[in-house]
Amino acid sequence: MDAVTNQLIDLALQEDIGTGDVTSKYFVPEDKQTESSIYAKADGVVAGLDVAKEVFSRIDASLNVVVLKQDGDPIAYGDHVLEISGSARSILTAERTALNFLQRLSGIASQTAEYVRMVEGTVARVLDTRKTTPGWRAIEKAAVVAGGGSNHRMGLYDRAMVKDNHLVAENKLEALQDAIDRLKQDQPDVEVELEADTLDQVKGFLSLDGVDHLLLDNMSNEQMKLAVAMRDAADRKPLLEASGGVNLETMAGIARTGVDFISVGALTHSAVALDLSLEFQ
Repeated sequence: MDAVTNQLIDLALQEDIGTGDVTSKYFVPEDKQTESSIYAKADGVVAGLDVAKEVFSRIDASLNVVVLKQDGDPIAYGDHVLEISGSARSILTAERTALNFLQRLSGIASQTAEYVRMVEGTVARVLDTRKTTPGWRAIEKAAVVAGGGSNHRMGLYDRAMVKDNHLVAENKLEALQDAIDRLKQDQPDVEVELEADTLDQVKGFLSLDGVDHLLLDNMSNEQMKLAVAMRDAADRKPLLEASGGVNLETMAGIARTGVDFISVGALTHSAVALDLSLEFQ
């Protein structure tokens, strides 16, 4: 598990436990041993199992935690995903934090799977965005992958994405080409993506060298079809990403335009937690 996720688990436990779990301390016998399980109360796709397991182990290394599913597995009402046995006090102390992670990440995986189903039979792949919960980006993006989606850039450092606000500062093609050349010289592994709001911009950007992706922002399906045709007819063939106005109702139509990717901020910023519960046996 990466250092950021380890730190996130520590922070989550610290905010929940504080100076101690007074309920378990005074109302649960210290020597009480029990068996418990986490199960689904709704259909979906599970994600975050390793994080949940780590929460229990962080509270009490003597707990026996058995993972019954794998991230990305579809689950139905009543399916058990984790079994935990050992100290009742420890299980109760870890319960809410483990469920918070598991429910949130499974909700993202479940929502992603719904969007992925809408693009079946097309070349389009579903992308996440940087609209993630601060500090949760790595595990939320892992949940997107568990749901069948793909990851966009992790941050500002691994892809140059020149959007409309950047273009307000400088939009001349010669200056853009110079900036692309300098970036590729200094950091050849960093990809370049340019945002296009119009077909005229698409035409201009297709004349540039070193452009790996074009973002088609808030274009109609007809405009996106034309952009795909323009790209296919050009010597340079950057990948095309659709963005804006994307939801479950519009997803299939966008995918049929022939774009390579569809980015969906809702995968992470609007996912509803999957209903999961822990019960003692």
